[in-house]
Amino acid sequence: MIRTRFAPSPTGLLHVGNARVSVLNWLITRHAGGAVVLRIEDTDNERNVDSSENAIFADLDWLGITPDEGPVQGGDAGPYRQSERLDSYATAAVQLLAHDFAYPCFCSKDELEAERAAILAAGGQPHYSGRCRGLTDDERTAFTAQGRTPAIRFAVSPDRVIVVDDAVYGSVRVNSSELGDFIIVRGDGLPTYNFAVVCDDMAMRITHVVRGVGHLSNTHRQVLIFEALGGVLPVFAHIPTVLGEDRQKLSKRNGAQSIAEYRENGYHPDALVNYLSLLSWSSPTGEEFLSREQLIAEISLDRIGAADVMFDPAKLRWLSGKHIEAMDLAALTPAVRPFLNARYTLLPDETLDVAVAAVRSHLVTFADINDALAPIFVEPAAPTSLTQGQRTVCSVAAELLETAQWTDAGLAAAIKDIGARAGAKGRALYEPLRLAVTGELHGPPFVPLLLVRGRDDVLRRIHATLESDGH
Repeated sequence: MIRTRFAPSPTGLLHVGNARVSVLNWLITRHAGGAVVLRIEDTDNERNVDSSENAIFADLDWLGITPDEGPVQGGDAGPYRQSERLDSYATAAVQLLAHDFAYPCFCSKDELEAERAAILAAGGQPHYSGRCRGLTDDERTAFTAQGRTPAIRFAVSPDRVIVVDDAVYGSVRVNSSELGDFIIVRGDGLPTYNFAVVCDDMAMRITHVVRGVGHLSNTHRQVLIFEALGGVLPVFAHIPTVLGEDRQKLSKRNGAQSIAEYRENGYHPDALVNYLSLLSWSSPTGEEFLSREQLIAEISLDRIGAADVMFDPAKLRWLSGKHIEAMDLAALTPAVRPFLNARYTLLPDETLDVAVAAVRSHLVTFADINDALAPIFVEPAAPTSLTQGQRTVCSVAAELLETAQWTDAGLAAAIKDIGARAGAKGRALYEPLRLAVTGELHGPPFVPLLLVRGRDDVLRRIHATLESDGH
């Protein structure tokens, strides 16, 4: 069974870059009927933010990206916070030391900086020289007696070509001489990223690692750790970089909005899922407006491209409007309620339902609801003059709407009769009616507007228009 993971660090709010990774993992896993693991990588104590973890949970819940295992859901591969898995990293490190895949490194920070500077001055590519790799037991004992606490380095075999077969970028080869012996456990006992993720991916039985291409350079080191620990390599799929309008990487520091901001601004969560999935992936049908069910049915790793992609806020807004328009009214009215101004929250439920249905095609976000409703409820200034044809339409309307059935079908029939009696159709019919009722030539669908206004208010406005015209 396919098992993927989304592994954010609780260092801030979830933004579109890492939310995109969670969306792709979730869709790919749902397509295959597998399990998504949420893992919190929280070993960077200096950068962790106390409220961040709960904010991540809330954002994923709003997006509908529901993990199958994680800190909240539990599961048989937990715990799901790295800070609660330190014993497992220590055990794995002992295993690597025992089989000479790793060794203690007693080099101080100053010694490492001096070594790095010397290599750079000579025109070389800086990496660790391996000076502690050949220490004798007596030398290690002497360093320990001096109070030095060693880090643990992975012993990289020289002159080996390490191959990562990536589902997106193909075969990526690196010579081991470019890596040097890298640290897997720091002097303070905490694991490094490359070591911890391999230990966790093995323990959590992760079969597919789908993440940003920025991690591709780490993957060759991770391959070595997988091999040394006797693990089975997962399928790697690195997705391309998302760029902002300045063609720089979109990030929290460079223009990427948080998912919380999109939620607060009234975007439809399905629009975020839809758009984030399209960053790098494309539907075989060429369609861009896709339901969650369509995305799950069509998603595939082989349709993820390798080229960097531009984040397009306008397309996201368009998709939000499309998803709102497609909603059932029973879901749409509750969705706009948190964004309503006080004057609209007092409306009866049945009136609000009709009003929301009338303006749904005018909504790009749920927060647009107040501007969309305004033309329905505004008190218009009556027109100063009407043409004879416009006056005839309003006079007939005042008569026929007095007895019309105040329903969708009844009002549609009444408007048709008004047009027939007044000899008007199209703009000649609707413009004077809209002017009389709203003071505007254009606006939301007219029959729902009449339903919302009610018979008394509509007739009052039409009579006021006729009287103000001086007749």
